[in-house]
Amino acid sequence: MESKARLILNAQDSLLVVVDIQQRLTAAMPTGVRERVIEQVKVLLTAAKVLTVPVVVTEQYPKGLGLTEPELVKELPEATTLIEKTSFSCMNIAEFCSEIDKTACKQIILTGMESHICILQTALDLQAQGHQVFVVEDAVSSRSKVNQYNSLQRLRHAGVIITNVESVIFEWLGDAKHPEFKTLAKLIV
Repeated sequence: MESKARLILNAQDSLLVVVDIQQRLTAAMPTGVRERVIEQVKVLLTAAKVLTVPVVVTEQYPKGLGLTEPELVKELPEATTLIEKTSFSCMNIAEFCSEIDKTACKQIILTGMESHICILQTALDLQAQGHQVFVVEDAVSSRSKVNQYNSLQRLRHAGVIITNVESVIFEWLGDAKHPEFKTLAKLIV
C-alpha cells in the first residue's frame, strides 16, 4: 500500500502530457466536449508554465488527424517537446520514453483524447513501468460517453489515480501561502 503523501501530486516530480488534442479529432467530439477539454487543458498548461512543470505533447498520425489545436499551441511552455506517433500507447515511442527519462519525473499526468484508446493504453503502460499515473477526468474525452466512462472505470480498477484540473493545481501549490497561489487560483472558475 502506498503512503498518502505519495498520492498527492508534487510539481517538482510531475510531467504533464497532452495526448492527441488535434484538429480533426476534436471536430469529432460531441457538442461542448471539444471546448471543455481545450479550456481545461489551457488551465493546466498555464499552471505548468507558472510552476515550471515540464510538458510533452503527442500527435497521433498528424497527416490524417491534423495538428494540435492552435489554442493549445499558444499556451505551451517554451521547452515543450512535440512527438508524432502512430502507436496508441505513447510508451511504445522511444522519443516519449526518452523524454520521461530526461525529466526523471515519477508522476505523469495525462490529458487528451481519446480516453478509451491512447489515454488508457498509455496510462496502463506507464503504470506497468513503475510511474504514478494521474488521469485528469475533466481534461480527457472520447467520442462516446460510454467509452469514456468505461475507460475511467478500467483505469480506477487498475490503480490509476483519476483526478481533476482543480485538484492538480491545488496539489501542485500545496499551500495557500505559495507565492503563485493568487495567480493560479484565478484560473479556477
